[in-house]
Amino acid sequence: MAETAANTETRGFETEAKQLLHLMIHSLYSNREVFLRELISNASDAADKLRFEALSNPELLEEDPDIQVRIEFDPDNKTISVADNGIGMSREEVIGNLGTIARSGTAHFLESLTGDQQKDSRLIGQFGVGFYSSFIVAREVEVLTRKAGTKSGEAVLWKSSGESEYSIADAEKSERGTIVILHLRDDAGEYLENHRLRGIVKKYADHISIPVLMAEQKFGDENEEGDDKDKSAEPAFEPVNEGKALWTRSRRDIKKKEYQEFYKHIGHAFDEPLDWSHNHVEGKLEYTSLLFLPKSAPFDLWNRDGARGLKLYVRRVFIMDEAEQFLPLYLRFVKGILDSNDFPLNVSREILQKDPKVEKVRNALTKRVLDLIGRLKKKDAEAYAGFWKEFGQALKEGPAEDFGNREKIASLFLFSSTESSGDEQDQGLEDYVARMKEGQDKIYYLVSDSLKAARGSPQLEVFRRKGIEVLLMHDRIDEWLMGHLHEFDGKPFQDIARGKLDLGKLEDEPEPEDDGEYADLLKRIKNSLGEQIKEARVTRRLTDSPACLIVDEHDMGMQMRRIMEASGQKAPESKPIFEINPDHALLQRLDRESDESRFTDLATILFGQASLAEGRGLDDPARFSSRLNKLLLELTGE
Repeated sequence: MAETAANTETRGFETEAKQLLHLMIHSLYSNREVFLRELISNASDAADKLRFEALSNPELLEEDPDIQVRIEFDPDNKTISVADNGIGMSREEVIGNLGTIARSGTAHFLESLTGDQQKDSRLIGQFGVGFYSSFIVAREVEVLTRKAGTKSGEAVLWKSSGESEYSIADAEKSERGTIVILHLRDDAGEYLENHRLRGIVKKYADHISIPVLMAEQKFGDENEEGDDKDKSAEPAFEPVNEGKALWTRSRRDIKKKEYQEFYKHIGHAFDEPLDWSHNHVEGKLEYTSLLFLPKSAPFDLWNRDGARGLKLYVRRVFIMDEAEQFLPLYLRFVKGILDSNDFPLNVSREILQKDPKVEKVRNALTKRVLDLIGRLKKKDAEAYAGFWKEFGQALKEGPAEDFGNREKIASLFLFSSTESSGDEQDQGLEDYVARMKEGQDKIYYLVSDSLKAARGSPQLEVFRRKGIEVLLMHDRIDEWLMGHLHEFDGKPFQDIARGKLDLGKLEDEPEPEDDGEYADLLKRIKNSLGEQIKEARVTRRLTDSPACLIVDEHDMGMQMRRIMEASGQKAPESKPIFEINPDHALLQRLDRESDESRFTDLATILFGQASLAEGRGLDDPARFSSRLNKLLLELTGE
């Protein structure tokens, strides 16, 4: 590599970066060839960025308008070089992009490692650390780069052996762009063979819209290394890949494997997509979309301000990487491209926010993604169960954000229910409605902190006795979700732990309208518990338990209260309603108790038990234990 270097600076990697590099070098050997895919993908991105910048600044192309990637190998020196004439990097960008590995994502990456090489290697792309897969095969990596529009003396040379530090120096480079040189390890000799490298390029880069060049192969009079030829002669290069943007081809001509490799390219993923949708639309608007459903959630899925969106092209010219305007936030996990003929080449994020055509495309793409997810749910229950585990909570944001599609979104939901045999969320709303009892006009649900707590909730007792199915919701987002989802298929939702019980036509005995014969007992309970409860009343929802706690119709539930408190917000003041089962022996014993001190102890213990069953916890656990111990001693005659 011909360059001069000066102003050399040596920097140390951060601790997390050292860990990651050590992992790359010593652990992730399950699919070593992906290093070349990642370098070609980076080169392709650099080419796309140059094309976009050159729209407003044609001088950036200098005298070299034909953008390409060139791969060379040198068996004698055991090196592979991947060169592009794309946008290049400045010194600051080199430090930012290569000096701090994956930045905030590194810690999450390391925390997510499982010890399984196959699974861990897939995380490389998921966490955006693909460049560092070079160290799987290289003992040292050099990067020589010059930013388009700068002078030849403003190039930068970055070097690292993948251990504790890297060097960065000023350098000379006549052409814009980046050259990555890998000094291979002794056990990586297979990548110094022409046919091996060509095979990898064909496998991973056929769909890239710029040519990937390698030296022409000569047969007959010379072998692949050209031992008998003049090595000083400049070799002729030829494209190895097809070099046509995959989404511009007819669906009939694209193989399944090509779609899968294209997804890995644009998503920097190491696993295959669950499914995809490739469509060309003509009419008032003309565009092509290629949308993918991933198998695995990115580490920053819950960072709502994180990078997201489709790759946007205008007439096959790359415009931007993260065009978030074309899909709603709850579908932020979708990967893909949009190529439109209806936007100007100089389109910006600000212009997109004001363009009415964007809303039409967004609505169409949203429906297409929801249809794609719906088809997956119907055709492959096992794959959908995996998808739901990864992205279900993101989809639950949908009804609040996308009112027009809330019914379609809700049809994709899975919940646990009293019909579930295992611990997985496996019941859809359509399944629930199909199983509703004759005369049932509501969809009943219960929100709890965990599935175990929900299954043990006393509020379920009357529903179990009558054989009425109840959805058991235990995701943190569920109470918030139900504040925006009021009905499905014309059937209103009913929280069985909120307000008075209403079973409609399924009711044997309606809830009492007044306190009746239990007025004195309820008054004594209210006086004993005081400000801990809003009121005490009789219920028919209990069959085995003596009492339970209910949220008043318009009060905030415990799950939503905890979310607000965890985020530092003050939750509105509210108290539970204490409902009693007058047929239970404990309540009958309580009613006969004449000693007001013992009555208060018994009532307080019943309230504490109901609080624990509800998952509320106890305000004063020590005092509760003291009362309980006192009662136990009296019962044992001690």
